[in-house]
Amino acid sequence: MRLPNVREVVFSLKSYAGAVMALYLSYCIGLPRPFWAMTTAYVVSQPWSGAVRSKAAYRLVGTFFGSAATVYLVPRLSHSPVLMTAAMVLWVGLCLYLSVLDRTPRSYLFMLAGYTAAMIGFPSVTDPLLVFDTALARVEEITLGIVCATLVHSVVLPRDLAPALTLRLDAAARDARQWIHDTLRGLNAEQRDRDRRVLANDLTQLRLLSTHLPFDTSNLRWTASSVRAMQDKIAALTPVVSAVEDRMRALQADGAALPEPVSALLAEISEWINEGPRARHETAVRLRAAVSRLTPSIDSRSGWRDALLASLMARLRELVDTYDECLALRREIRAGLAGAPARTPHPASAPRNVLHRDHGMALLSALAAGVAISVCCAFWIGTAWSNGATAALMAAIFSCFFASQDNPVPGIMQFLTYTVYSIPLSALYLLGIMPAIHSFEMLALSMLPAAFVLGIFIARPETAGKAMAMLFGFLGTMALHDTNTADVVSFIDTQTAQIIGVGTAAVIAAIFRTVSADWSARRIQAANWKELASLAASARAP
Repeated sequence: MRLPNVREVVFSLKSYAGAVMALYLSYCIGLPRPFWAMTTAYVVSQPWSGAVRSKAAYRLVGTFFGSAATVYLVPRLSHSPVLMTAAMVLWVGLCLYLSVLDRTPRSYLFMLAGYTAAMIGFPSVTDPLLVFDTALARVEEITLGIVCATLVHSVVLPRDLAPALTLRLDAAARDARQWIHDTLRGLNAEQRDRDRRVLANDLTQLRLLSTHLPFDTSNLRWTASSVRAMQDKIAALTPVVSAVEDRMRALQADGAALPEPVSALLAEISEWINEGPRARHETAVRLRAAVSRLTPSIDSRSGWRDALLASLMARLRELVDTYDECLALRREIRAGLAGAPARTPHPASAPRNVLHRDHGMALLSALAAGVAISVCCAFWIGTAWSNGATAALMAAIFSCFFASQDNPVPGIMQFLTYTVYSIPLSALYLLGIMPAIHSFEMLALSMLPAAFVLGIFIARPETAGKAMAMLFGFLGTMALHDTNTADVVSFIDTQTAQIIGVGTAAVIAAIFRTVSADWSARRIQAANWKELASLAASARAP
């Protein structure tokens, strides 16, 4: 526990302002579920303005398609609960499958299209004639929440991605330099492996941040092609450095030493790279010339060592070229942040590297979501439970939320745990405070303490998931006030339905969806082998 800093306070107040604005407009328009708009505003809120805008755009489109699917399916299938359940399972499963495959911010569109249909469809089966009105109201409420949150985070003290992204770029370049230096100096394998893992983590974090760059509020978005190109160049260093390491190890096998000129060249390259941002392009030109001079010519009389040396020189040339391009791109990015006009897009950044798509894991995720929804619906139909729709839609939501993780169970269980922790707070507000409130101003002021504190914890990465779970449970329960069912019986019934739905999603995920990191690594390795085999068997270069 620590006192909040200014940045966390500002984020919490902005999130609350967007949520209260959405709530107020929902009441003014007369929408049936104003607290849905407030919940949406908090779900969309992110520390970075660019992330808010990208999430908002895709959430809006996904909500529209999910609502359209509900309007199409529910009136036709509401008379047959089994067919209705099957149709919802297929729709959610298909959307989740596409979402897991996509692996960009656009994946949020598919996920929203899936569970929005469940959120609207299941509560509407008891009155299918009103499904269009219900879907329209949900779209309006969610749209209000999205627009209000995006407006506040974009206009009021917007926090752009530029500082964090440039810091991450520089960290990746620094860690790449460290790995190259340790490799060229021949340090122990354990240190080199540690360097490689650090760089891999940098690249992952950099890719996650840069996906929101087109929506950012800073000048950095005008140099997006340079950022993507530098990201690709840093990623391209990893196979190059590994290849250099492999050739050096082969040339030094059985106690053999590298030729003296080659050792001197490796030291020069290491020294140039260690200069960091101050490294000069003229030095790179001189190093390329030295590499060319030391490259042996290969003919019928050349031996295996000559071939290894030629291969090492080719990889060193590629290493110098790639790192020199990284430096040039970093200078372009720095100039762009200062307001320099953007250059034409880099040809190297046009064909983006496609992230690995695991169709097997996507199918498993869709299967787990479908089974969880089916189990809740079977219990709902079999018992004629009045609140069974809540359990089914919660199973759909939480099966989708954590589908991208290797093991979604800890995430779902953490959300369930902190949803349970929110019950006393929800009971205090719903049953104790809300009945005494008779104006919107008092409602907004009474909710400020709880929302402000939870917003502080949402702003902290280490507690964001826990705080969002409590806020989700709190605002979800407050929605009972919209339906005039804010009594003890409805409160207990709703909390029970939420717990059953989330718990079912966790149990089914544990059975069908949980895999180890080793299992994922083996699947990625097998995909690499398959791709290498297809490249080798290709009639021409792809």
